[in-house]
Amino acid sequence: MVRMYKPGSEPEEVKLQKASKQIVQNAIQQAVQQVSQESRQRGERARDSRGSLQLGVGELTKKHEKK
Repeated sequence: MVRMYKPGSEPEEVKLQKASKQIVQNAIQQAVQQVSQESRQRGERARDSRGSLQLGVGELTKKHEKK
């Protein structure tokens, strides 16, 4: 059953549900954008035709630790 409330007269539970839904939607959108950006950056590094060495965050440290 769907209840209709006048704007501003919604119970606190309904307000919290709407706020929670918005927070989750924003978090998902931000995560998708971050993954997309990271994928583009990995692709750009892979296509780097200048032959320069590009290390990701933490890679330099890992290589030195192996020695």
